[in-house]
Amino acid sequence: MGGFRRRGQLGPAVPIAPGARVDKFEVFFDLVFVFSFFIITRATAANISGRQLLHAGLVLAVLWWCWVVHSLVATRVRLGEGYVPVLMVIAMAALFAFALALPQAFSDPKGSASGPMLVAVSYVVVRGVHMILYQHVVRDSPQERRQLRRFAPELVVSILLLLAAALIPPLIGDPDQAAMVRDGLWITVVVVQYATGFIVGTWGWGVTSAEHWTERYDLILIIALGESVISTGVGGNLIGKPVTWPAVTAATFGIVLTAALWWAHFDFIGPAARIALHAAEGSPRVAMARDAYAYLYLPMIAGIILFSIGSEEILHQVTDPAGGPAQRIHGPAVPMLFGGLICYFAVNMLFQLRTLHTVTWTRIGVIVTLAVALPIGQHLPALGALALATVICVGLVAVEVLALSDSRHALRRVVFQERTTHEASEAAWRAHWHDVREPDDPTTR
Repeated sequence: MGGFRRRGQLGPAVPIAPGARVDKFEVFFDLVFVFSFFIITRATAANISGRQLLHAGLVLAVLWWCWVVHSLVATRVRLGEGYVPVLMVIAMAALFAFALALPQAFSDPKGSASGPMLVAVSYVVVRGVHMILYQHVVRDSPQERRQLRRFAPELVVSILLLLAAALIPPLIGDPDQAAMVRDGLWITVVVVQYATGFIVGTWGWGVTSAEHWTERYDLILIIALGESVISTGVGGNLIGKPVTWPAVTAATFGIVLTAALWWAHFDFIGPAARIALHAAEGSPRVAMARDAYAYLYLPMIAGIILFSIGSEEILHQVTDPAGGPAQRIHGPAVPMLFGGLICYFAVNMLFQLRTLHTVTWTRIGVIVTLAVALPIGQHLPALGALALATVICVGLVAVEVLALSDSRHALRRVVFQERTTHEASEAAWRAHWHDVREPDDPTTR
């Protein structure tokens, strides 16, 4: 890649090494995605309906595709080194504008087109920065340049469709027909984007560092879980209100439930999948990275957002003086809470199947249990429904700790040996620093 040539005073782009980890700038960049997830959750919770959920799913899918492209760039070049952070800050600013405009992306088609246009223009800037950077990175690799050109139609078509979704609906006289045209254009964008990943295939691509790839996606999943905590706390309308025991209890249930979701993935399946991706090579590694991480993490995050909206609505009911914890909650809160959990665990099971080629009976059991418990939760008081979901998910964690004890201990031994060896190698290399003396060091005289 010619990675260490000088480029002005900023320094060169630095290529990714096979054992690279996520650098700090990548985590900094993801702060914009925290805000984006928050905006999607807030906009959906403000007016829950079938169409609003469709719109939330569409903007989340387009946003996620931007992140997948971003992660592809990060597999080739260090985002925090040389001149690259300058380009990434431009992309961050555009992505922030994209997130700000998301609530207006599906506003009244007969109203102002400024919101949809800002979404489209911001998308153009984000994708343009990634395309320019990746084109520069692979300039010495004819094979990768050819593969990059195969993605060009997707980029052009998705940009044209988003621009059309901003400009065409205001020209249609019937508001309902205008909304259908706009929704259809957005759906087409998503289909074109994700179909391209399968049509282009794995030829010509590579995942240089499996460690970097898995850590990158694991961190964005943790960010989504953290955003659910923020949304529940902010949207639950707790700020400025007197603290009550029901509110504290409901908030505790929400935290424990989020922790159970974290445990369900990161205790065993996530670390085992990381080793599986390390073990894979060539096209099988790229295919696994695409299917399990780039594609399946999206519905897992969607499940987290659904769960957080349902949890938020229940918490709002608990803290509402007109309602209270003993009153049964009506509306979509309970279905969204249980539905989000079912979505998360079902997709997590598919992730396990794709990476480890196994399915545990505990995951099937928790999905069935949540499905059976959903109608029961609709007849319980608000706090009772949240408690029921929490008990089921914590029960899954407890059962797996006992039932998968041998597998968990075996995995931890392997991970411990890997980390110990890696840290010993790093310590040995850094020991050379003690042998370096500055020219004016008095000990060298």
